[in-house]
Amino acid sequence: MSKVKELFNKYQVLVYILLLALLCAVPFILPKAVYVRYACNILMYATLAGSLNIINGYSGQTCLGQAGFFAIGAYTMAALSTKFGISFWLLLPFAGILAAFVGFLVSLPTLKLKGIYLSIVTLGASEIIRIIAQTWTPVTGGAMGIKQIPYPELFGLDTFRPKYYYFIFLVIAVVFLFVTKRVLNSRVGRSWIAIREDEIAAKSLGVQTSFYKSLNFMYGAFWAGVVGCAYAPFVNYIEASQFSTDTGFNVLAMIVIGGQGTLIGPIVGSTIVTLLTETLRFLESWRYVIYAVLIIAMMWLRPQGIAGASRSILAGGKIKRKKQAEGAEGGVTNG
Repeated sequence: MSKVKELFNKYQVLVYILLLALLCAVPFILPKAVYVRYACNILMYATLAGSLNIINGYSGQTCLGQAGFFAIGAYTMAALSTKFGISFWLLLPFAGILAAFVGFLVSLPTLKLKGIYLSIVTLGASEIIRIIAQTWTPVTGGAMGIKQIPYPELFGLDTFRPKYYYFIFLVIAVVFLFVTKRVLNSRVGRSWIAIREDEIAAKSLGVQTSFYKSLNFMYGAFWAGVVGCAYAPFVNYIEASQFSTDTGFNVLAMIVIGGQGTLIGPIVGSTIVTLLTETLRFLESWRYVIYAVLIIAMMWLRPQGIAGASRSILAGGKIKRKKQAEGAEGGVTNG
């Protein structure tokens, strides 16, 4: 295993280039347009789940309201592009910034909350956003939603075709991974992880926990807004039921299955959940039973997720290390 890691580190750039080339070839290799749509969904949900993973996996906060930030991005794109003809590429960062601002507002009353109380507040915030979208008819179209959302321009390509829209999701996913990796390796990322491991200890070491927790919410909400902005033209029609609590729990399940606190986990979870729900579509509602059984089995057998580290807190690594340390101290004392 160590040799494989050494080889990867040595040829890391080459591996990434080959992987990117393979991903670029995917829409031209897949035989049917429906399969390309599946690939688009995987990339879209991988980024959306990754944005939630930043909050839940790296700072230890429990957010169930990612569907609300996702909705803000989608409605920003749909409303401003259809009413004012603003370009998709201008709305992409604007939707993220607007979602980040709402994320900041949501974070303020939750700074002193943890666990189930934090979850309930974020879930309630998501529902408030969905209800506003459903009732603010002059802007959001109300229950009728917004139709005929214009497709973005991409080097003259027909982006209404999934094989070309795929590259928009791919670019967003690659940029998200690149930026997030650098952020996590910075002082900001280390502060988030310190808060996750032990908030009181982090505070005693000079980490401004309230500031970094709010920043964490804003960062996760920003990328959810960006993905929502890209989602709206892809489906060409949005309405409030697309951003229900089911969407939020679906994204949460992806990081639970894939692995929290890892960059690869949301990608793995998105791939498994998307392929599972689509291939079992013939079972209709029964496929969700299989889906639920998979989540329960994962929590029982591998709570840290498929890509999660075996020594992570979720895997009981913290408890094991504590017992080992106590055993070592006992051995020294007896000696």
